Amino acid sequence: MFRLRRYRYYVFFAAIVVFLLYRATKNSEQWDSVSASIPYTKAPPKSAPERGFDTTNKQPSGKSGSRFPKEDDDLAQQLLEKPEKDSDKIKIPDLKPTTTEDGRDKFEIPTPMTTTDSTDKTKVLVYDQDAGAKTTTAALLDIPDKNVGQGAKGVGKGVHGAPGAHKTKTQTATTTIHWKKVPEHFPVPDDEVIPLPTGKPKPIPAVQFEFARESTEAKEKRFDRLAKVKAEMVRGWNGYMTYARGHDELKPVSKTFRDPFCGWAATLVDALDTLWIMGMKKEFEEALLEVEKIDFTTSEYRSEIPVFETTIRYLGGLVAAYDVSGGKAGGYDILLEKAVELAEILMGVFDTPNRMPVLYYNWKPAFASLPKRAQAGVSVAELGSLAMEFTRLAQITKEDRYYDAVARITDAFYEWQERGTTIPGIFPERVDATGCNRTAEAEIAAKKAQLELEQIELEKPDSKTGKGTKPPSIDEVDSQSNSAKDESHTLRRRSAAGTPNDDGTEKVKTIHNGEEVYTLSEETVPKKERDQDTSQAENQSNSLDSQKEKEKDKCVHQGLAPGSWSTSEQYSMGGSQDSTYEYFPKQWLLLGGLEPKYKTMHTKVAAAVKKWLLYRPMVPDDRDILFSAKINTQGNPEIDAATEWEVTHLTCFIGGMFGMGGKIFEVPEDVEIGKRLTDGCVWAYENTPSGIMPEGATVVPCAEVNNCHWNETLYWQWLDPLYESRNEQIAEFEKKQKERKAQKAQNAKMKGHKNLGMSSGETGSSEGRMDKSRAADFDEELGSSSQGVAASGLDTVGIQKRAPPTPIGPSTDSKSDSGRVSEKSTQANELEDEQDINTSSSAAVSSVTDDDQVPLSEADDDSDFPDPASPMSHKEYVENKILSENLPPGFVSADYHAYILRPEAIESVWYMYRITGDTTWQDKGWKMFSSIVSQTRTEAGNSAISNVLIPNPDKTDEMESFWLAETLKYFYLLYSDPDLISLDEWVLNTEAHPFKRPT
Repeated sequence: MFRLRRYRYYVFFAAIVVFLLYRATKNSEQWDSVSASIPYTKAPPKSAPERGFDTTNKQPSGKSGSRFPKEDDDLAQQLLEKPEKDSDKIKIPDLKPTTTEDGRDKFEIPTPMTTTDSTDKTKVLVYDQDAGAKTTTAALLDIPDKNVGQGAKGVGKGVHGAPGAHKTKTQTATTTIHWKKVPEHFPVPDDEVIPLPTGKPKPIPAVQFEFARESTEAKEKRFDRLAKVKAEMVRGWNGYMTYARGHDELKPVSKTFRDPFCGWAATLVDALDTLWIMGMKKEFEEALLEVEKIDFTTSEYRSEIPVFETTIRYLGGLVAAYDVSGGKAGGYDILLEKAVELAEILMGVFDTPNRMPVLYYNWKPAFASLPKRAQAGVSVAELGSLAMEFTRLAQITKEDRYYDAVARITDAFYEWQERGTTIPGIFPERVDATGCNRTAEAEIAAKKAQLELEQIELEKPDSKTGKGTKPPSIDEVDSQSNSAKDESHTLRRRSAAGTPNDDGTEKVKTIHNGEEVYTLSEETVPKKERDQDTSQAENQSNSLDSQKEKEKDKCVHQGLAPGSWSTSEQYSMGGSQDSTYEYFPKQWLLLGGLEPKYKTMHTKVAAAVKKWLLYRPMVPDDRDILFSAKINTQGNPEIDAATEWEVTHLTCFIGGMFGMGGKIFEVPEDVEIGKRLTDGCVWAYENTPSGIMPEGATVVPCAEVNNCHWNETLYWQWLDPLYESRNEQIAEFEKKQKERKAQKAQNAKMKGHKNLGMSSGETGSSEGRMDKSRAADFDEELGSSSQGVAASGLDTVGIQKRAPPTPIGPSTDSKSDSGRVSEKSTQANELEDEQDINTSSSAAVSSVTDDDQVPLSEADDDSDFPDPASPMSHKEYVENKILSENLPPGFVSADYHAYILRPEAIESVWYMYRITGDTTWQDKGWKMFSSIVSQTRTEAGNSAISNVLIPNPDKTDEMESFWLAETLKYFYLLYSDPDLISLDEWVLNTEAHPFKRPT
């Protein structure tokens, strides 16, 4: 019986399995029938590409049609096609072997330890320290003196922060949305595309110092430092690939990841050229497998692409990796393919009426297909720092439209600089890039509104004739208003279909499409005529609606303009402004000196910075250093400029900019300025407990650049802006203290005085005493609340102290009064304290009882209260500020005291070493490196820290992609052979990505 029952279970389960298999087969057939009709555009890689040099791979063109689906392709068809059906559309290039003799001689960067010539003989490049010192120019600088009086003081404000924190995924639907190329709304005609400058590059003065042969000891020291820098890179890279592979950034403490940049493996792409430069070829080729997987057409983390960050990190990283790995001859075509893929998506941001880019691009088709206009409050840096990346891509692909996109931005800045800004030569931090004059629009709209009202008044029927007066039309008025009639937002007058009784017939008002329309009454108009009139009214209304819609996009054209909604403008070389100025001389180099605008713009920028922003700080050792300030102005800086004497990490790039500009444009003074600016950032590193510069701080400026000495009295006055009032505050406090002591003495004398009344238990006359019936009535009015207090043993003492005082006099009910006073227990005192009841005033004492007044007692005296704290003296305030804020000597404030692994300081140190040949810059850089690594190192990489003003700050668990892309790259190049990424052959973008200069 048991065996039969068991077989029954087997048969049951077998039936279920057969049924499920049947359903699965049917579903598979249905899916295959659907997918069979769906083409696939690009197959994801199934395996690693075969290693080997493939010279048959063709360089992809820069045209959009080569890698993207047509705009009318179905999205599902792009996603579901089987990979093998489209394997011939995208070729995965074979990877190059680690050594190729032909590519090395022409394209490949030398390995860090040795270099070889055409005869394969080892060659060592060294330098002469004494010769490097000869590059120093005159000690005196032509920088105007600064107004550093008390009215010029400013509190340092940091504007620097890490990019957006990790965002949650925005795509929750099962179907992935992809970007699709759409027709442009504002295309540039082919004959108006700005072409790349052509011709042979102009002769440009050498940037790098001519290094001589170095000693064996110096070489060993340099190699030792080089190896330690590479070790940091290896640990950071391995940590990223282990815990954050394919994501934007590693969180090096928790060993997880975050994706602030669309989740396209920002750290991996950003670090590609660093891997190659450091000789990590195996890791480079492994990274290419991840690059091939990146799909720039979609993101599950962000609906908007941050255009600036994406351009400098991703596009710059791909183009630079293509360049340093040998370009077309290198064989890594996937880098260029991905760069073009991304560039085609980013080209959509330039599809605006004035071709100024939208800097946060909603890539989803529903939004990307809509007309766009640039924003009104963009930062100078975001707008002006796209030039190098698109220019180099245009040079490689021979596609002029990439260059056209950024050349128009340059032209707009050039025109604005020529037209004039509040501080001539430089631009305010916020820019209106819309191309529309908002002020002119408002004025024109106001005039149109006024005309509208006048027309309405004139259209009203006359009380006698019943007819209205026809006013001049808006179009007639517009024709007299310059050229603004086609460029402004207007208010349209009402329909001209008629007014009531303007032709003697009876008309009625109707509302059609939101417009008031007056038509003949149906009772007085034949049906045929009614239908004709209705049709005419509808046509007219539709025409007006179309005209209204057309006018929405019109504006009064203008160039770039200040974009702040307030009247204040900010000018500096710091965050939100920096890289635009950095790109002027670098773009001039990238174009071989063939576009003179960039030289003109840099020259004017340098002059403005020297006149308005540069200052020398007052520091304890009188070190001859410079910083760049920030100016706030309402439009007249000669009178209203408010200067912030800031020291910011982001501004540290300026030393390298001045040094390079001084070399290529042959301005020796600018090289000297660059050295002092760079040394200022080195000083900021050396004078904190951690050995690392804070994000943002302030210092005391000297009035004269060439006459600056430490003055501790003046320094303390800057630390304490209220130092002049400190003595007055103390004097006022002492005066009040004397008065308070005198009052205490008077109160002490009044204890037990007979004029204050009898003590408890004594009797007196009934004169002035509260009548008992009145007291009873009062108790009755208090109700249950009073009874509750009395029941607890507190009686009405606490309440009566808030009541008006009673007359002072003897009592006939001494027993009752005595008991009432004695019932005031510790609990009552505590209740009074909680209710903030004043027990020290004489007025309160006078109402303690109903019938009698008690003398001043110890409980009512304030002699036991602590004395108020004395105001700090100037010395006490300063010492407390320095101690509580951990301020290093010379710093007035350091409110932004984090360090997020930034590269700007070591960037300028590297430039100074390569430009001057002075090895002291290597020593300064090594101190910086040692401090940074000791404070930021984790098992998986390096982390940002919270406070550089304390010896062992907390780690914030963030490792920005620029740690591997920039900071470690600059440290490595500081100790590499000088011909590795020579400044006479390469130019680096703001993310330290090297682009090959034309030859």
